[in-house]
Amino acid sequence: MASDLETKAKEAFIDDHFELALHLYSQAIQLNPKHAELYADRAQANIKLNNLPEAVADANKAIEVDPSMSKAYLRKATACMKLEEYQTAKSALETGAALAPAESRFSKLIKECEERIAEETGDLSMQTPEALAKNDVRAKEIELDNKDQPNLEIEAAPPKPVYRHEFYQKPEEVVVTIFAKGIPHDCVKVDYGEQILSVAINAPGKEAYHFQPRLFSKIIPEKCRYDVFSTKVEIRLAKAEAIHWTSLEFSREVAITRRVNVSSVSASQRPSYPSSKPQRVDWDKIEAQVKKEEKDEKLDGDAALNKFFRDIYKDADEDTRRAMQKSFVESNGTVLSTNWKEVGAKKVEGSPPDGMEMKKWEY
Repeated sequence: MASDLETKAKEAFIDDHFELALHLYSQAIQLNPKHAELYADRAQANIKLNNLPEAVADANKAIEVDPSMSKAYLRKATACMKLEEYQTAKSALETGAALAPAESRFSKLIKECEERIAEETGDLSMQTPEALAKNDVRAKEIELDNKDQPNLEIEAAPPKPVYRHEFYQKPEEVVVTIFAKGIPHDCVKVDYGEQILSVAINAPGKEAYHFQPRLFSKIIPEKCRYDVFSTKVEIRLAKAEAIHWTSLEFSREVAITRRVNVSSVSASQRPSYPSSKPQRVDWDKIEAQVKKEEKDEKLDGDAALNKFFRDIYKDADEDTRRAMQKSFVESNGTVLSTNWKEVGAKKVEGSPPDGMEMKKWEY
C-alpha cells in the first residue's frame, strides 16, 4: 500500500501537482515512517510549494533515518539556501559531497554558498569577479521574481496546534516554551539551523506535533539547548545578534530593530521579566482601599438602614452604646434609643409598628 502511494506521489510530482504529491507522500509516511526516501521526496514537494521550514524538517528526518542518503543533504541545503541560511546549507552540502563525490551539484552549490556568505559578511576576497559583477543584476532579478510570485496564501483557518507555545527574550537569548505535559524526553527532538527551529514531539497515544518556524533573526545553533519538564518543553535560542525580536517568526514586513549593546545597559535599564518570586504586598493600603469602598458603597432598603445604625453605634460613646443595646433587647427589637438617662432609669417597653400588636410567648 505504501509503495502504491509512493508511485502515485511521484507521478503527481512529475505532472506538477505538488499539493497532491505532498498529500500522497504524507499518507505513505504514515504507513511506513522508517522509509527515508519518502521524507526526502516530500521535502522536494515542500520546496516546490515554498514550504521551506517543513522541507528542512523532512530532510532532517530523512537524514535521521538514513544518514548516508546524499539526496537528503541536497534537499536540506536547497531549502536552507532559499531561506538565506547559507552556513547551514554549506555544512549540509559538504556532508553530501563527501557521500557522493561524483555529484557535481554539491561543489557548485558550495561555491554559491561561499559567495553569499561573503556578501553577508562583506568579505569581498571570497567573491569571484563574476559574482561581484552579477550582484546588482541578481538583486534586480530577485525583485522582479518577487513581484511575479503567485499568491500562495491559504484563506482557510490553520488547524489548531496540539500544544500551545509562547516566547520571551533577554538581550542575549530567546526562550521558547511549548506547553506539553507528561512528554518523555526521548519523544522530543529539536533541531537548529541558522534561522530555523524544528521541534517534533511524537509521544505514544498522542497526536504528533511539529513546529518549524523560520525565526525572526539568526541564532547560534551550537549554543542553543532545550530541557523537557513535566509540564513543558523549554528551548533556549542563543541570538547571533543582540537585537530585539518583535516576534518569534520571520516576516518581511517587520523591520529588524536596533542592536542592543548588552555591556552598556545598566542594571536599572535592563528589561524586567515575569518572576515567580513572591512580591511584597502592602496590606495597609489594601485595607484602606476596602474601607473606602465600603464607605462609598450605596445601599437601599433594610441594608441602608442597618448600615446607618452600625455607623451610629461605631462612632458613639459608651453611654449611647449601652442605651442602644438595652432598648433594643428589652423592646424585642422594636425600639432603639440613644438616650441613656431615659433608658437607664426604667425598662423599655415594646412599641410595635402601626397595625401590629406585641405578643408574649410562653415557653
